Amino acid sequence: MPEDKVIIFDTTLRDGEQAAGAAMTQEEKLEIAKQLERMGVDVIEAGFAASSPGDFQAVQTIARQVRKPIIASLARAHPNDVDQAWEAIKEAEHPRIHVFLSSSDIHIMHQLRKNREEVMDMATSMVARAKGYCQDVEFSPMDATRSEPEYLYMLLQSVIDAGATTVNIPDTVGYAAPEEFTRLLKGIQENVPNIRKAVMSVHCHNDLGLAVANSLAAVRVGARQVEGCINGLGERAGNASLEEIIMGLETRKDFYGVNTNIDTTQIYRTSRLVSDITGFPVQPNKSIVGVNAFRHASGIHQDGIIKERTTFEIMDARSVGWPSNALVLGKLSGRAGLKARLEEIGYYLSPEELNQAFVAFKQLADKKREVSNRDLEALMEDQRRTSSETIVYKLEHVQVSCGDHEIPTATVSLKGPDGSVATDAATGTGPVDAIYKAINRIVQVPNVLSEFTIKSITEGIDAIGEVSIRVQKDGKTYVGRGSSTDIIVASAKAYMNALNRLLAMGEAKKSSGT
Repeated sequence: MPEDKVIIFDTTLRDGEQAAGAAMTQEEKLEIAKQLERMGVDVIEAGFAASSPGDFQAVQTIARQVRKPIIASLARAHPNDVDQAWEAIKEAEHPRIHVFLSSSDIHIMHQLRKNREEVMDMATSMVARAKGYCQDVEFSPMDATRSEPEYLYMLLQSVIDAGATTVNIPDTVGYAAPEEFTRLLKGIQENVPNIRKAVMSVHCHNDLGLAVANSLAAVRVGARQVEGCINGLGERAGNASLEEIIMGLETRKDFYGVNTNIDTTQIYRTSRLVSDITGFPVQPNKSIVGVNAFRHASGIHQDGIIKERTTFEIMDARSVGWPSNALVLGKLSGRAGLKARLEEIGYYLSPEELNQAFVAFKQLADKKREVSNRDLEALMEDQRRTSSETIVYKLEHVQVSCGDHEIPTATVSLKGPDGSVATDAATGTGPVDAIYKAINRIVQVPNVLSEFTIKSITEGIDAIGEVSIRVQKDGKTYVGRGSSTDIIVASAKAYMNALNRLLAMGEAKKSSGT
């Protein structure tokens, strides 16, 4: 591998899914994997094959259908995990088994309840077992930044001798500071005799808000693979935000002196897709992909931007895929105009999909004078949610009666899995409560609504409203989203989206990993 090339390893589908409430269906994982391939990601960690039959199937499906990147499956240092990982990825064009095992004394003593020698033997034997299946094997000593350095050096030397081609140094609990982290990495390079036989990787968590800083600092001292998640998704405070790392390396090539294979114009589209599928909104002031990332409110800044963009912008919004608004769409626009605008913002539709989108677009255009890019994104996200193969119940009709002197009443019609339509009505404390009670009378899946959020996607009285909700059942959380110019309808769509995910996903997967 060239010294100036950094491998981008995406773990949104594995570590990102461990964020509470972010579980994804097999279909959704495949859609994200295809978009990551489009973006040029080098490695996709598709899941943890041994954790559940559903995760195994998702990893296997991605291995079969996504051909350009390396497809990896995580595996604990257990024979069954390694075997299951290989079974899931063996049809990949470029398979990788990623073995992990704790290396810190606090994990070894309190979680594994073993000694250092036993851990060394487990790691070495399982890397060797993985090597018997495929040439590309990664090893991660979990909680490496709290491990005793001398032991870590010996462990890494041992797994490289056993066949590891990548050794990943995880800051599993987000404990390290950049200077401390780079000192550890330099120590590894100086004290592991065979380190040049493997790619040195890093995987940083964001508990102290230092994940990206640690990852970029690692590149400066020789790390040539960086792991992270789109939008910084992940366990607890999340993983290193992959789009921030990529644009840090891209924007400051003068400082880092490295390159990646990433098509940066796909970053915005990828971020939107992950946000929509997981139900985790992107905060407005989020760098690179937040809605305010390229907005200027200060008069001084606006004056500077008008005169010369680079006075207050170090990146061109177009370089990360932010769409322009040059083409105005309205109710008189045709298929060609819609198709051109959708492709500009990253949606490439089949003729059948375009026909469906055009019908929905016309319905929206009848309600709005002009249709913006964000309106189109909301439209396409809504189309994806309502046309998903995981749909169990489909919202056919919703009608509400309410007022300050009336009892809120809702009538709802749903098409069931057998194609029949059921209608019921209910009263509630408000129109949304009445709708949800009516839906519950039909679906009959007990759950608790734990979160309900409404926001406007665009500006103006005719803006599309987006509703995000979370429902809980048996200790598991399911996210739902819906959008419409009518927030009552959007609320109904969001609830149906959450219920369909609940019904389609069944048992949640176990969460483990680096």
